[in-house]
Amino acid sequence: MAEGKLDLEIVTPKGRALSVSVDEVTAPGAAGEFGVMPGHVPLLAALRTGIVSYRKGQDTKRFAVGTGFAEANAEKVLILTDEFVERDTIDPVKVRKDFTEAEAEFAKLSAEGFVEGEGVDARRELIVRLNWLVTQLELCGEAPAATVRLLEEAGVRDTLDVPTEEAEAKE
Repeated sequence: MAEGKLDLEIVTPKGRALSVSVDEVTAPGAAGEFGVMPGHVPLLAALRTGIVSYRKGQDTKRFAVGTGFAEANAEKVLILTDEFVERDTIDPVKVRKDFTEAEAEFAKLSAEGFVEGEGVDARRELIVRLNWLVTQLELCGEAPAATVRLLEEAGVRDTLDVPTEEAEAKE
């Protein structure tokens, strides 16, 4: 690692997605966005689906990550995530189509209502999918505000707000 730099490493289940020396990292923490610069105190944070960015000199790079964890210290930021995509690998037309289909499915589920204890996992999976698609569209500069409102109206801030069937059974 160069003096005054951070090593940023992003790892997915498929392996190392990114390894680069940077000046600053910003990530979407479950409790809010956070930034890390060289010399940062040790940190362990849960990540929500969102945009991670890093600054290297005057250049800033952005990419989408799924849920996961970030570990940071004075010299390194390690992000373990279930998803990673760079802007130039996204097909906005396909993502928009997938988003429209998922949004319609969510609206249908919402209109039908939920029977307590039933369909919680299906709803959670759909919300995870919608969040991932919205994040990709946001990275492309096309974030659909309507779905953000739709999720907020359903009382969902992020996938962390949606209980699993196991959690519901304990209540």
